[in-house]
Amino acid sequence: MVLAGFAALGVAWWSQDTLGHVPCGLCLWERWPYRILIVLGGLATILPRDTARGVLWLCVPVLLCAFGLSVVHVGVEQGWWASPLPECRAPTFHGGSFAERLASMPRRPAKPCDAATYLVPGVPVSMAMMDGIYALALIPLVRRGLRIRAKFRGRGRKTIQG
Repeated sequence: MVLAGFAALGVAWWSQDTLGHVPCGLCLWERWPYRILIVLGGLATILPRDTARGVLWLCVPVLLCAFGLSVVHVGVEQGWWASPLPECRAPTFHGGSFAERLASMPRRPAKPCDAATYLVPGVPVSMAMMDGIYALALIPLVRRGLRIRAKFRGRGRKTIQG
């Protein structure tokens, strides 16, 4: 899970720093579950086996949250609903002087959340959609990892008793 979290954040940072993609507010929110995944995976490596299993089970709801954030973002990209974040909307000005209007503008312009970013040109799968697919693909890996740990734990008991 540590490696999976670093891989997701690495691709995001690579596309941002190397390819010059500007993340929107929802893109930045979508990175949080992977930070939590790194922490949970790190804890699972240092905790006793039974406690580590419980911590690894917590990775499943974190990945479901990552998928949920992806669904929200894809819905905004497709125009199915408005973004829940205020920074994703264009600023509105209500009268006042020019100085008041300038003061109400954000310090730096944000990328609109409904402007999809495509990692592979010509492939109609946005990075937000790839994030959701990645999160869903990791869930069976967590479950498989829990089964493997249980198998090794069971074998250890048989060897000690035998």
